[in-house]
Amino acid sequence: MKQILKTMLIVLCVLLVGACGGLRYSQLAPDLENFHPTRIAVLPVDAGAYGEASGTADAILVQALIDTQWFATVVPVETVQTQIATNETFRDMLVDYLSKLDKVNYSDPVLSGKIGETLGVDAFLVVTVDFWNFTMEDDDKVAKVGFSLKLVESPTGRVVWKAGHHEVEDYWIVKPDLAEVAVELAEMIIKEMPH
Repeated sequence: MKQILKTMLIVLCVLLVGACGGLRYSQLAPDLENFHPTRIAVLPVDAGAYGEASGTADAILVQALIDTQWFATVVPVETVQTQIATNETFRDMLVDYLSKLDKVNYSDPVLSGKIGETLGVDAFLVVTVDFWNFTMEDDDKVAKVGFSLKLVESPTGRVVWKAGHHEVEDYWIVKPDLAEVAVELAEMIIKEMPH
């Protein structure tokens, strides 16, 4: 009987340790000892097919960065959007930069440097919404929110960190608030970000 209990306890510990995994995906650039930004911006989130996440996801990620108290300045998305609306040169630079990053995975150092100068930041986050919906998984109704992030050192264009993760919350009758699921997710991901 003691042997069975001992075996069951070991199996339970292994399962619990396995359940406490980190992010689904996280990759750090080498040589990060000199990377300590004090000013950071969140670029407008690419909501893709999940247009309803636009604005909400931006605000949640900015608040998660502010809550860490790691940065002297967190430039909100509204400030970036004002630059996009009023500064044609900045808008063109940003579109060009994001297009290169998306299509050929190239973080243009000249463009990232100019983006950083315009916004007055050392680094910026490029965020994509991977999930923001209600769906079925294994016959369960779930709320699913997912983000992919790239942290860019603006003066060099170096992508110092990439991460992706999603949260799933089961429900039966009352749908969870996707924004609340996103808050938990943002806090979890930002906690793993180098600073």
